[in-house]
Amino acid sequence: MKVLVTGGAGFIGSHVCDEFLRNGHEVIALDNLSSGKKENLDPRVRLAVHDIRSPEAAELIRTEKPQVLCHLAAQMDVRRSVEDPGFDADVNIRGMTNLLEAARQSGVKKVIFSSTGGAIYGEQDYFPAREDHPQRPVSPYGVSKAAGELYLGYYRAQYGLPYVALRYANVYGPRQNPHGEAGVVAIFSQRVIAGQGCTIFGEGKQTRDFVFGPDVARANYLAFQSDYVGAANIGTGVETDINRLYELIAQAGGSSLKAAHAPGKPGEQLRSCIDAAHAKKVLGWEPSVQLAEGLRHTIQFFRDQAAGPVRARG
Repeated sequence: MKVLVTGGAGFIGSHVCDEFLRNGHEVIALDNLSSGKKENLDPRVRLAVHDIRSPEAAELIRTEKPQVLCHLAAQMDVRRSVEDPGFDADVNIRGMTNLLEAARQSGVKKVIFSSTGGAIYGEQDYFPAREDHPQRPVSPYGVSKAAGELYLGYYRAQYGLPYVALRYANVYGPRQNPHGEAGVVAIFSQRVIAGQGCTIFGEGKQTRDFVFGPDVARANYLAFQSDYVGAANIGTGVETDINRLYELIAQAGGSSLKAAHAPGKPGEQLRSCIDAAHAKKVLGWEPSVQLAEGLRHTIQFFRDQAAGPVRARG
């Protein structure tokens, strides 16, 4: 089948492209390269450089007529969404509806949407959160992802377009861009390898559920294979606070530097952790890489980058 991956040259998107390639599918990556890199892509992936809000992106879907649309391209920085909610909505909502209109007109058979399990629930009533947890996002980013799921429900009801909304926990791993994509693991890893100090915003007691990028890519492929329609959490169900995360990264990177602390940032949750039991039931997915192992792979990626020249796909 032909698969179009928006944000395909980015961190998660490039792993999704790899997963579909490994399974024998034709893959096209749509990316504006604002944070993604061409070097992340396997040479067999065709790259189309367009913004998802553009007429050219919609025309690409109409012309190529992919059977599957994996929609990962997004404004994904929670802090930027708080600073500029209009930009967040423009990319994440207007960009998505631009793609969905083209998808239903061109006969796309399934949409796999990268939603959020960290931001969509807001401050949780219980841990880990299931898919039926109330949605109380505390950032415009979380609001725009919730809106994306509602639009998918509309296109399913109105046009019969099947979808799976994968609600990711905090994704980390090789190829994550510490400059252009949100991700504390990438930021800490790069600085530790460079021998630089790291700053933790707030007391560092805020927790997150960290899930490895290639595991998330596998969830996309299993969603493609499944007949399931709806949302599914993609996480580990394990909480790790930021202080402990830094300790693990510093240990893996051979650093003895202590982290500094700065005032907390608006729009950030205190705790976040999601239950992926439903994904195991309906998709056959569960995480395969634990945090310590994933951090070793990530540190090695940044160490190889620092040594340069690099194979960015490493």
